Amino acid sequence: MASLLLVAEERSFTRAAKRLGVSPSAVSHAIRGLEEKLGVRLLSRTTRSVAPTGAGEHLLARVRPAFVDIREAVEEVSRFGDKPAGRVRLLVPRLAATTVLAPKLGRFARDYPDVTLDVTTDDSRMDIVAAGFDAGIQFGEYIEKDMIAVRVSPDHRPAIVGSPGYFQAHPRPKSPRELLGHRCINFRHGSAGVYRWEFERGKKSLSIGVNGPLIVDALELVTRAALDGVGLAFMNEDHAAPYCARGELVRVLEAWCQPFPGFFLYYPSRRQQPAALSALIRTLRLDSASTGGARKGG
Repeated sequence: MASLLLVAEERSFTRAAKRLGVSPSAVSHAIRGLEEKLGVRLLSRTTRSVAPTGAGEHLLARVRPAFVDIREAVEEVSRFGDKPAGRVRLLVPRLAATTVLAPKLGRFARDYPDVTLDVTTDDSRMDIVAAGFDAGIQFGEYIEKDMIAVRVSPDHRPAIVGSPGYFQAHPRPKSPRELLGHRCINFRHGSAGVYRWEFERGKKSLSIGVNGPLIVDALELVTRAALDGVGLAFMNEDHAAPYCARGELVRVLEAWCQPFPGFFLYYPSRRQQPAALSALIRTLRLDSASTGGARKGG
């Protein structure tokens, strides 16, 4: 059909072949095959000219608008390769949504007004490809090795905290194993289950499955429960800092809480990365001078 359109426009097999990047005989063969399939002659050929027959004119009148639409659609999509536009579906845990994504949403919207950022906040570690997401944000240790990962946050450092009232009734733990004798606030990471508290000191590392009166899946509830003396809590050092500075929470086991790589934006390897995703990466990427560590496990 494309060959027929171009021959009709150019009134020449040679010029049509040049526009298609093929030989004149290839164009002639394609049209002959179409005529045989339809059982009707579409072009009148002489040694000097080529012109559509009545049947050819009728067919061209019907298919030409469709080809115009196709050409415009292809040109429109090709512009996406240079100009960030379209939709980017992103899977983000709630902590990353508030600490990594939220502070840069305004800038991203201003810089790339033709991009729609479709964000799902979910703490479960689902397969982004199977779920139809373009990219995700997660701690480096949870990202599969076949993904491309770009750091989007500094290193994180955990903090074990409790209220002054809690420590009036309970001794301060001196080692992670002593947490088994304490009331602790557990956090559930979606379908991944309850998080085991992880510790490192020198070459020693261990994880503790703590027990306590509360299991939640929201950081706000962890914080509120710790402030109210429900038990000890495991949280990000930066989140705990203002409460500790005001004396509302007290930190313990600090020597066992070592920094670990923070959040990374990750996505499957593609030969041609969509411009909209590239724009998001540029916006969220952390300056390498601020990293201070490598990604764990991926």
